[in-house]
Amino acid sequence: MSAYAIAHLRHVEWGPDIVTYVQKITDTVDAHGGRFLVHGHNPEVMEGPFPGHLVVIEFASMEQARAWYQSDAYQAILPLRTQHADGVAVLVQGVAPGYRASELLAKY
Repeated sequence: MSAYAIAHLRHVEWGPDIVTYVQKITDTVDAHGGRFLVHGHNPEVMEGPFPGHLVVIEFASMEQARAWYQSDAYQAILPLRTQHADGVAVLVQGVAPGYRASELLAKY
């Protein structure tokens, strides 16, 4: 089942480190079978305040998403972003095809 790496970057200080990070991240994602789904577009905010941008990267599984994030290659460039951007990053499990929102109710 697909999993996603999602970052909400509220503010980015553009400079040489961020440029290097952007130039190198795709190779780290590719090495773990990931692909960018959302990157670099301004969101169309429908409700509430939403400063910044979203990045969404899809992986085939949570294991692959974790392996990417924890990889030596990604960890080597991660400080280039975290030292120059204010935001949060999460890994989240996707849902199966045909999933219905009401299935969540069984957990409560």
